[in-house]
Amino acid sequence: MQNPINNVIVIIAHAPLASALRQCVAHVFADRMAGVLALDVEPDATVLQSLTQARHLMASLGNSPVLLLTDVMGATPCNVARQLLSEQPARLVAGVNLPMLWRAVAYQHESLDALVEKALNGGMMGVMQVDAK
Repeated sequence: MQNPINNVIVIIAHAPLASALRQCVAHVFADRMAGVLALDVEPDATVLQSLTQARHLMASLGNSPVLLLTDVMGATPCNVARQLLSEQPARLVAGVNLPMLWRAVAYQHESLDALVEKALNGGMMGVMQVDAK
C-alpha cells in the first residue's frame, strides 16, 4: 500500500526546467503527480509577475506543508521562492536535480524536516564522477 502524501513539492525554475522535471516524476511516480507542482519562470517575466504566479499557486494548496525546490541559488526563481517562505509552512532547497526530486517524491509522507534531509541526500548522492570501465 502506498504511503499518503503529506507534503506538496513545488518546483520553481527557469522555463522549461520546472515543467520538465515534473514530467520526469511521471516516469517513476505517475500516481504522485497531484503532489508535485511546477512553476516555470519565463525569461521575459518580471519578478513581480513570477511572484504573483507563485503566490496564486501556493494559495491553491491551503495550509499543506510545502517543499520548494529551485534551480539556482540567487536567481529569480530562488528569490521568488524565498519570499514565499514567510507566507506558508515551507522549506526551500536550491540546486534541484532529478535524483533530489525523485527522492523527495518517494518520501512525501515524511515530516517536512525529514523530507528536506531526504531531498538533500538524494541530490548529493546523485552527483558523481563516472569513469570508463
